[in-house]
Amino acid sequence: MSIDTSRIIVALDFSDKNNALNIVRTLEGWINFYKIGLELFINEGPDIINQIKRLNKKIFLDLKLHDIPNTVYKAIKGALQHDIDMLTVHTTGGFHMLQKAVEAVKEHAFREDLTTKIIGVTSLTSLNEQDLQDIGINLSVVDFVKRLALMAKNAGLDGVVSSAHEVNAIKELCGQSFLVVTPGIRIFKAESNDQKRTVTPKEAFLRGADYIVVGRAITSSQNPLETIQSIFQ
Repeated sequence: MSIDTSRIIVALDFSDKNNALNIVRTLEGWINFYKIGLELFINEGPDIINQIKRLNKKIFLDLKLHDIPNTVYKAIKGALQHDIDMLTVHTTGGFHMLQKAVEAVKEHAFREDLTTKIIGVTSLTSLNEQDLQDIGINLSVVDFVKRLALMAKNAGLDGVVSSAHEVNAIKELCGQSFLVVTPGIRIFKAESNDQKRTVTPKEAFLRGADYIVVGRAITSSQNPLETIQSIFQ
């Protein structure tokens, strides 16, 4: 199968902007979409977004916003000043919080060249069914994810983050145009680290993922460019 490079998002899981920018420059011509998560954002602030945008790259701001509706609304308003292409909120914040997140994006949607996608995090790929039970959720992972995904769609979100194991169920429930972004990607199955529901890039796309997020498999590699090339092979 051929892979569209625009569907691969590289996670810049660093605390230092120099390491992050080095990866972006190393993968020039191969990857144009990068995820900024809590670690990098807290250490470097919004300026790292601006620096990567100046390199003509797309930004997936993955802060998993989860707070009272008005706080999330205002946080997204602030984030959108930095030309974010995609951002995350946590679906367990509830329907009203998700609606306020969508409202913030719609109010900002005045640029034809930038349509920010708002994506809801369902169940983290570091959790399995025992973990759900430990926090009082007596559902299978797939049923829990389906419930959250449908709520996200009904609130107006563009898609969700989920393990590739739940993609088919989400697409059947929410439609093929509802985006699914899949983390927990490992080049080799044995490399699970702290993730519990992992797949390879090929498996994720075959299951119907719209985007995959690849982090340590690339950024911790001795040769990140070679690793990216191996994905396409």
